[in-house]
Amino acid sequence: MPLESVKSLVAADLISVDRVIRERLASDVALVNQVAEYIIAGGGKRLRPLVVLVAARACGYQGPRHTEAAAIIELIHTATLLHDDVVDDSELRRGRDTANSLWGNEASVLVGDFLYSRAFEMMVAIGHMSIMDIMAGATNKIAEGEVLQLMNANDPETTEQRYFKVIYRKTAKLFEAGCGIAGVLANATGDRQNALLLYGKHLGTAFQLVDDALDYSASSAELGKNLGDDLAEGKPTLPLIHALKHGDAAQRTLIRTAIENGGIDQLTAITAAIESTGGLEYTARRARQEADSAKAALVHFPDSPFKGALSELADFAVARTH
Repeated sequence: MPLESVKSLVAADLISVDRVIRERLASDVALVNQVAEYIIAGGGKRLRPLVVLVAARACGYQGPRHTEAAAIIELIHTATLLHDDVVDDSELRRGRDTANSLWGNEASVLVGDFLYSRAFEMMVAIGHMSIMDIMAGATNKIAEGEVLQLMNANDPETTEQRYFKVIYRKTAKLFEAGCGIAGVLANATGDRQNALLLYGKHLGTAFQLVDDALDYSASSAELGKNLGDDLAEGKPTLPLIHALKHGDAAQRTLIRTAIENGGIDQLTAITAAIESTGGLEYTARRARQEADSAKAALVHFPDSPFKGALSELADFAVARTH
């Protein structure tokens, strides 16, 4: 079941999510509308809201609120992108100019804040304290993840453990939260609620691992951003950490210098070092393990097209090329 087939299962719900997002983005401040519409219209996989919709349906949910929950997740994700691009000084996102490169850092940060606060207004409207609790915790963890990533930047001593702490908070936590609020809406039992949280955590981790591998293996056209962006920012992601651990003396010196100083002057040589030490294969293997753990969590759910779709989304997370 490819991604489009999964989307077709909840096609009407996805249309509702887009409608809700555009309705909630409305502001009488023109620049807010401009920047928010630009970043939302930029596309992307819509994977996070899709996971919310399918997870709710897998729990047997029949009500209308899951589309609002999915929109909340997408607004928070979009806010993090706006802030990330400022922190990382990024110029490309999904193959287009970033909002900060068009409107400046100030507008990007402030519109990101608007999206965060609008998402919390939507949570209040749903009126479920458990959802507020999950999302307040998630946004807090995401902020911690960004700070941890900043602390790891330009530090070649970053360990795998520190790296996984970052990607759990920075990426996996929002997937976990999306699954969690889907379960809350569906009044999922304790076992199923815990299974959804595990599924989201492992799915999000697999997704980020593949993202980090693609920064050294995809093309810029496929990736929608500049190849080597992580290296340029001195981010020690898993392919680099593995190569630094298993490379020869010359490779280790090359990689340490690149992490400490940032920049992509030696991108070709570093990519070769990652490949020769099996860094990409190792990262792919860890991603596959995470995807398999996500699928294993689904044992608590009855067979249905929606359970099958959740399993396929885990496979998609590791099979994608962009």
